[in-house]
Amino acid sequence: MTHSTQNRQTPSPTHEHAPEHTPRMQMAKLAPEVYKAVLALEIASRKGLDPALVELVKIRASQVNHCAFCLDMHTKDALAHGESVDRIVQLAAWEESRHFYSEKELAAIEFTEAVTVLTDGFVPDEVYEKAAEHFEERELAQLIAVIATINVWNRIGVTTRMVPGHYKPGMYQS
Repeated sequence: MTHSTQNRQTPSPTHEHAPEHTPRMQMAKLAPEVYKAVLALEIASRKGLDPALVELVKIRASQVNHCAFCLDMHTKDALAHGESVDRIVQLAAWEESRHFYSEKELAAIEFTEAVTVLTDGFVPDEVYEKAAEHFEERELAQLIAVIATINVWNRIGVTTRMVPGHYKPGMYQS
């Protein structure tokens, strides 16, 4: 091999992205009263809760529900507020990555999954009790509201095919 061949760099392959899908509808424009009501629920639900915990809950529910738009939004907001990349990345596998989170966060994450996935028809008593050990009753009520609200947003986002990738941190903060 000659010197010039050794120093020649192989061009990196071009990675073309798939085309961006289009949304099915603009729900906020078509049902503004509903959008405003859910936004009011959003604002009310997070009062009194740690904003970092709220973002973890929203990210986890959005992962479970496969809401790309909400994942884009809440991971960017979490990062903008100082959350670590490691904790966000490991959230999808939190059961194997427990050491990244506090016991209170783990209780909230597990509770989020139980409230989000109701295929068994209930939230198990042991999951509820674990959350109740880490949250005062008022906080637990707020946490239930946050989980319910992100599930509403996820269902809107997935059904209307909201397009991820364009959100800027804090864009919809009120």
